[in-house]
Amino acid sequence: MTDREQPFIEHLIELRDRLLKTLLVVIAIFACMAPFANEIYDFVADPLQARLTEGAGMIATEVTSPFLTPFKTTFVLAFFTAIPFVLYQFWAFIAPGLYKHEKRLIAPLLFSSIVLFYAGMAFAYYVVFPLIFEFFISSADADIKVMPDIRMYLDLALKLFFAFGFAFEIPIATIVLIWSGVVSAQDLAKKRPYVIVACFAIGMLLTPPDVISQTLLAVPMWLLFEIGVFFGRWIRRGNREELSEEP
Repeated sequence: MTDREQPFIEHLIELRDRLLKTLLVVIAIFACMAPFANEIYDFVADPLQARLTEGAGMIATEVTSPFLTPFKTTFVLAFFTAIPFVLYQFWAFIAPGLYKHEKRLIAPLLFSSIVLFYAGMAFAYYVVFPLIFEFFISSADADIKVMPDIRMYLDLALKLFFAFGFAFEIPIATIVLIWSGVVSAQDLAKKRPYVIVACFAIGMLLTPPDVISQTLLAVPMWLLFEIGVFFGRWIRRGNREELSEEP
């Protein structure tokens, strides 16, 4: 085996170990949350249940749904809770190959990405869910009793959680593109009209087919893009100054 192959195998082993640690942490968090699976699902479903008419409620159209759906909710929440540990493992894996000035930037970017992901989920739960569910339920005919299926609701909720969580990572992606030199802040600013159209197109694809939820995703994405361009311009300038000072 050559010397070049040896480090590659060592990196694969390290990656395997970090993935295994991540899986074990997620399982441990899930085990702690599992006894409260029904309460967790009730919390996730509260924005919808609170707006159902009197006498209506959520239903289960599959025999296994009352058991599996709360546990699926709990497992996904366990993964969300473990995201700081997941990103730390990613940071620890790539850190040895980074320069000093890169380490100083990556650490705050990882921290910011965690905060932004949780902020996106919170925005979806506390702002988007109440608005779109109120719209959907109020638009139903008076003779129709809205009784959503618990599994279908969970699929919709998770889709929106992921959509808004990852949409709030736009500033991080923008900053990384500018910092790495793939594109300049000026070029991104010139493409602003195309970015706005793309934000609304993504909002249309990732949210239910109503204008409210599409707008609630598209507008924050555009504003977060502008924030990323602003900070990317500043970080890129600071990075050039640091590189010029290095021997």
